[in-house]
Amino acid sequence: MTGRGRLAALVLLLLQGALLGCARHPPIVAAPPPLSPVERLRRDIDTLLDRPGHRHGIWGVAIESLERQDTLFARNARTLLVPASTIKLVTVAAAAEAAGWDYTFETTLLAGGPIAGGAVHGDLLIVGSGDPSFGGRPDGENAIDAWIQALRDRGVSRVEGRIVADDGAADEPKPGFAWSWEDLGFTYGAMPGALNFAENAFRLTVSPGAAPGLHTIVEIPDDARELPFVNASVTAEPGSATLLWPEYRPGEAALTLHGTMAADASPAVLSVSAGNPTLWFARAVRNRLRAAGIDPVGAAVDGDDVADKPDGTTATVLATHRSPPLSAIAEPLLEESINLYAEAVLRLATGPDGPRTTDAALDAVRLRLQAWGVPPEEVQIVDGSGLSRRNVITPNALVTLLRRSWDAAGESPWMRALPVAGREGTLAARMQGTPAEGNARAKSGSMSNIRTLAGYVRTVDGEPLAYAIMANNFEGPASGVVATIDAVVARLAAFTR
Repeated sequence: MTGRGRLAALVLLLLQGALLGCARHPPIVAAPPPLSPVERLRRDIDTLLDRPGHRHGIWGVAIESLERQDTLFARNARTLLVPASTIKLVTVAAAAEAAGWDYTFETTLLAGGPIAGGAVHGDLLIVGSGDPSFGGRPDGENAIDAWIQALRDRGVSRVEGRIVADDGAADEPKPGFAWSWEDLGFTYGAMPGALNFAENAFRLTVSPGAAPGLHTIVEIPDDARELPFVNASVTAEPGSATLLWPEYRPGEAALTLHGTMAADASPAVLSVSAGNPTLWFARAVRNRLRAAGIDPVGAAVDGDDVADKPDGTTATVLATHRSPPLSAIAEPLLEESINLYAEAVLRLATGPDGPRTTDAALDAVRLRLQAWGVPPEEVQIVDGSGLSRRNVITPNALVTLLRRSWDAAGESPWMRALPVAGREGTLAARMQGTPAEGNARAKSGSMSNIRTLAGYVRTVDGEPLAYAIMANNFEGPASGVVATIDAVVARLAAFTR
């Protein structure tokens, strides 16, 4: 063996000895340091978001401590996602800042001619300013009663003219930008106007026909009897599925009822939108005048459809109805997620005396968000309700808004309007039996393949957190996504540092 070979053999023997020694005495490996509470929280939330059933969707999450002003969790926090109804948070915050929580809408009844001999010798004119709550929540269904009493006080038992509804103070009623036409027949697709009554919706009672193949039997309430209506729904075989839906087809004024109803099914009640809100309002007033013994001779008309509309500047004011303040309107708006209310409230973003147009309001909202620290590139808003899929916003932008609006005492109109988990509104059945029940306040959002939630929750230590959790384009059932969102909020409620 050469010298070089002996050296190689010696090195091999030494290496074998070292490896044998390691086998007898393995090296001591230090245990990883324990995770901090925040790290454990992040790991747990990651695990929840990555559960089967929604792995192929897009999650956007931002969670921030309002006391320490640190970020507890973020995933795609600056990614633009469709918010659905959580955009209503932007609508309410901007309107309250511009017009004030005490703002009230006015709706006025005027006589377009002299009052003599127990009659109004002319038209009755109704002028609205966009009140969404007239005859609805929280105003109540008897909002016209004071008008009837005002006429009685003047001895009026007859109106010689028409009931003319003037909606010129706000945008002409129309669907929001990029609303899906299939939504317009449902109450959540009801159009807003300067005049709105009973949330621009009514109920149909539908019963099966006498035999399969025949049309169903539809009971229409008095206020809607003059509404163009087509019943295209039919009776199906006993035991079959019942599926009914209303439509306002593009280019058609009539409400069409589609679907099938089993011959042995019980009557079904279907809530539908009223179409033209101005005409709907005028007809409601005329019907109630008649029921109260005050006879209107003329028709109920939309002021835009007549050339001889009474001059509101010279007409006699009979009564003025004031809505509840914005602080009261915001509660059903956020708790029950009423799209009509959101579209009406959006127009207040121009201020108490600003133009009541959606375009002007959206411009005002964008400027206000920028002043609040939301970068322009983190929000694109086209309506006030979230019914349009053209709305996009980042979780970070929502948390910025929540941080600015936070009230530690929980007594502000903003805090009172947000539904409480497990207790109120759209969150009444959610997070029950978890640390978030009675604790979390939030606005939810839902559309097909979209679920969102943004609001506040306090930890075990009472630390207030703001969060925005958004899921778009998920592949599984929505129930699994909602369960994950609720589990994240419950985990936040159980968090302690």
